[in-house]
Amino acid sequence: MARILVTSALPYINGVKHLGNLIGSMLPADVYARFERQRGNDVLYVCATDEHGTPAELAALEDGLEVAEYCRQQHEIQADIYRRFDLSFDYFGRSSSVENRELTQHFCRQLDEQGLIEERTTKQVYSAADRRYLPDRYIIGTCPHCAYEAARGDQCENCTRVLDPTDLIEPRSAVSDSTELEVRETRHLFLLQSQLAGRLAEWLDEQSDWPILVTSIAKKWLKEGLHDRGITRDLSWGVPVDREGFEDKVFYVWFDAPIEYIAATREWANQEPEVRDWRSWWYEADDVRYVQFMAKDNIPFHTISFPGTILGSGEPWKLVNFIKGFNWLTYYGGKFSTSRKRGVFMDRALEKFPADYWRYWLMANAPESDDSDFTFEFFTSGVNKDLADTFGNFVNRCWKFAQSRFDGVVPEGGESGEAEQQLARDLDAKMAEYTSHMEEMQYRKALSDLRAMWVLGNEYLTHAAPWKVIKEDPEQAAMIVRTGMQLVRLFAVLSWPVIPSTSLRVLAALGETDEIPAWPSGSAADDLQALTAGTPLGDLGILFRKILPEEQEALEREFGGAPD
Repeated sequence: MARILVTSALPYINGVKHLGNLIGSMLPADVYARFERQRGNDVLYVCATDEHGTPAELAALEDGLEVAEYCRQQHEIQADIYRRFDLSFDYFGRSSSVENRELTQHFCRQLDEQGLIEERTTKQVYSAADRRYLPDRYIIGTCPHCAYEAARGDQCENCTRVLDPTDLIEPRSAVSDSTELEVRETRHLFLLQSQLAGRLAEWLDEQSDWPILVTSIAKKWLKEGLHDRGITRDLSWGVPVDREGFEDKVFYVWFDAPIEYIAATREWANQEPEVRDWRSWWYEADDVRYVQFMAKDNIPFHTISFPGTILGSGEPWKLVNFIKGFNWLTYYGGKFSTSRKRGVFMDRALEKFPADYWRYWLMANAPESDDSDFTFEFFTSGVNKDLADTFGNFVNRCWKFAQSRFDGVVPEGGESGEAEQQLARDLDAKMAEYTSHMEEMQYRKALSDLRAMWVLGNEYLTHAAPWKVIKEDPEQAAMIVRTGMQLVRLFAVLSWPVIPSTSLRVLAALGETDEIPAWPSGSAADDLQALTAGTPLGDLGILFRKILPEEQEALEREFGGAPD
């Protein structure tokens, strides 16, 4: 039994996340965690809300709340939505936790002992209109490298280059839009990343199996040269800096946020300290395989900044073994936007359709090698053709025929023939591909394999035609329906990582109550014998209803289509 640690990029606290956030990290991480649990591995999947920084302060101010109370409320809202999306976190924590404060301060002390922390007087932008220092990300302007007009002072979202606020052309406050900015001197702690460049390059060179998207972004940063990075800010909300003379400062959110992966594990363990050992997952944890999931804008911080913190500490903390990075999910060719409320957000998505509709479509169209585009036309087509017409239709055809002609049980029937043996051979090949693609986290290919198996079931049933055979050979018809019901069960098990609610619904109607259905044996001939003849069939109903054209049009009107 392997031990597998899974983390997904922390969703920021200010507001409900959109579908792009979901497919960029949390959903594929959940699918992977579920798949590995099915295979009997010891999986720990942790995540948390990222709660520090100016955006939380400003959002709380807008809502008329203390920032701590605002974060508490938003954490509950997000956690509830993720539960309803069937994201199977073992623990969903908060970066404002005591555990994260202690660990963040610990890492700073360790880095300091290693000679990698330096105090420097810097010039920072102060907004007279806002009467406050502005964090880098709250200064916006035109990127000097790609001319993107909404680049932030810490990074350009368009070309992913790291920036300083003074690099921006025509900078302005993101809070008030004021251009009345002045530069003042302030003192901060810097992590000497430049001294870690060689060790990071050597470590990255060892990661030969990582996706090109991930390694190309990381090596681009290294090629451009690593700069020493300020890890403190002039803010009141965040992890306090436990250092004399820095009492009015907090750690930079991008320093403390990845440390929350460790802290969340510690929070999880603290729930049952007598049986859970958080350090075994993170400290001298050579037997653990650690896999991270994130969108491409988070890649630099997880391939450079966080590993730099771990390597620089001089302690044997766990480094990531594999990073699965994603491109963007766009919305009608443009960007999802939290600030402009453009796109489909997770709470609204669940008001329209059950979670499995969204989970399936997003995974089948995951933005892996390039960006994927969401439109309601694409979504409707995927739901109707794949879920309703292919999987759902197959299950309901088998179910209804068994109920109407075989007393609502899995029939016995005679021996299987050449058609069933060929079906088993075809399934063996496709299951091997599906398993391999799930292992490799190639999700578009994996979902194509899954759909292909559903198609095999439909083709078998259509060709075997038990509704015709039963007129002359009831035993043969019973064997066909028995095979069909075995396929129903097999498909439900294979589909569980992606559409867990529907999968468990089918399995429950077959009398199976395991929360985690075991992964198939790998031999279709054996897997198609799992159900015992005489197994009663419970009520199931329609698994997926088709989305009507008028519904699609109404969704486009409600959520908006192509950008103006």
